[in-house]
Amino acid sequence: MKILLAVDGSENSTRAANFVAKLAKSLATPAQIILLHADVPLLAGVKDALGTQGTLDYHADNSRYALKDARAVLSDAGLEFDARAVVEDADKAIVEIAANDAVDMVVMGSRGRTALRGFLLGSTATKVIAQAGVPVTVVR
Repeated sequence: MKILLAVDGSENSTRAANFVAKLAKSLATPAQIILLHADVPLLAGVKDALGTQGTLDYHADNSRYALKDARAVLSDAGLEFDARAVVEDADKAIVEIAANDAVDMVVMGSRGRTALRGFLLGSTATKVIAQAGVPVTVVR
């Protein structure tokens, strides 16, 4: 089974990582796990102010933080994984990687926004569920 675990560094992401670790340990054959953090692209003005290296450092720091706890959970469980960090809207990145890497399942944490705020801003989980061609498990 190939699992895409999308994380953002939140507590719910860590819970999602624990879910994946437990699931992977229960499988008869080793799971292939892709651990993903998608960092939102910066506005052009911010990128200009930070410069090329500053922008790269900003995204690298965000991804290092977002992946840290999930890496620890999967490593502590003795699981191998392919960690990736991309600069793209999360829903688009998750759907693209799920399709391109032919994953069997997407697992992600929910930020738990209120219904109104999620409706107005758009929920990443909702978009992934609607667009991914595979089962999506959202962990709270």
